[in-house]
Amino acid sequence: MSDKQRTLNEVIVFNGVGLHTGEVVTMEIHPAPENHGYKFQRVDLEEKPIIKADADLVVATDRGTTLEFKGARVYTTEHVLAALYGMQIDNALITLTGPDIPIMDGSSLPFVKEILRVGYKEQDAERDYFVLNENIKWEDLDKGIEILAVPDANYRITVMVDYNSPALGTQHASMYQIEHFEKEIAPCRTFCFLRELEFLAANNLIKGGNLDNAIVLVERNDVKQEELDRLAKMLGKDSLQVNYDGIGVLNSLKLQFENEPARHKLLDIVGDLALVGKPIKAHILAARPGHSGNTRFAKVLKEQIKKQSTEPRHFDLEKDPLYNINDIERMLPHRYPFLLVDKVMEINEESIIGVKNVTMNEPMFQGHFPGNPVFPGVLQIEATAQVGGIFALSKVEDPHLYSTYFMKIDNVKFKQKVLPGDTLVFELKLISPMRRGLVHMAGTAYVNGKVVMEAEMLAQVIKDKEA
Repeated sequence: MSDKQRTLNEVIVFNGVGLHTGEVVTMEIHPAPENHGYKFQRVDLEEKPIIKADADLVVATDRGTTLEFKGARVYTTEHVLAALYGMQIDNALITLTGPDIPIMDGSSLPFVKEILRVGYKEQDAERDYFVLNENIKWEDLDKGIEILAVPDANYRITVMVDYNSPALGTQHASMYQIEHFEKEIAPCRTFCFLRELEFLAANNLIKGGNLDNAIVLVERNDVKQEELDRLAKMLGKDSLQVNYDGIGVLNSLKLQFENEPARHKLLDIVGDLALVGKPIKAHILAARPGHSGNTRFAKVLKEQIKKQSTEPRHFDLEKDPLYNINDIERMLPHRYPFLLVDKVMEINEESIIGVKNVTMNEPMFQGHFPGNPVFPGVLQIEATAQVGGIFALSKVEDPHLYSTYFMKIDNVKFKQKVLPGDTLVFELKLISPMRRGLVHMAGTAYVNGKVVMEAEMLAQVIKDKEA
């Protein structure tokens, strides 16, 4: 499965009303370039300001997540962000003619259907995953919210909701991998309790709400029709036909899943954690979540990203190598003293990890800074290139019949000295697919998990020997 970034094939357009403002709005989701991420643009305002989908820009979480930048706001961002993230669209510009995302049917499904209709295109850039490396626990004791993130190879979410309500008991929902979002999570609609409606209406929070875009849960058997009519009037919907049949769902609305409310809470987490700014590899376990807790936890994850970015990189050099020195000599034409790769730990479709042990016995130290031995930068480049050559030759039959030649070196940076006794670990990744024998890779060299050198290299693999 490809891990390239994706954007939409074409613009998709939605017309609807905002949940809180009740204003008619047109929303367009546009394709966007690599590493753009998700951004909103208020095209109805004079300077057409752009608001990045970023947890640091959250200013309100009343029945939805609101972002603001330089006075420009976007309300109820979570459902469209969940749709984009859940369908693995990495880059999109979302333009709006008003402040509120159209509520549609209260789920992410209308957005998902349009994403599926237009399709996506892969981009050249790789996804930059946030791979969690330790357990992160967060809680709000006053609100009873508990969220735990644990390392995982996939993005998984487990949710528990418990409102101590006869209409909605304890519910659980899970998403074991992001591919399940489309069918298992996207159709699940937002919900509220009948007892909340008067407060929400009095605070102008759900002007665009109706029984077509929200599940309303009834917790009492003694609700009078006059109360329902008064609520409808407060919501500005005097003609709305409202009925109930005791404890349960207003208007006897059929739920799409028995645990649809819990699944919608999971949907909200997907949308709110999209504000982290990177695709996530972790298992998120949330008890009694809401937008406030979700977005605060998104900030915790952003801090963890910063922390991990400064930590040394870990490589397992104790396991058996994929190629030992004898395997490497069968692939490369180099020999002592110019064979600068001791072993290769792993190779996949787009990357390779190789190792060079630097020892004082090597001949370059006789003439390179005698008395102050430093492994030459040009030999770091050469060693990196040899690892890249092994990658290229691993993709052809009879690699001993081929040679690899430099064509270009770019963006070389040396970060710190490499000394005898150091173990150099080289990680190279394809910048673009191999074509016509051309191999374009980005290489990074590490000592003790810290970067010592970076470079981009272009080489050509040529068959120049006969069997």
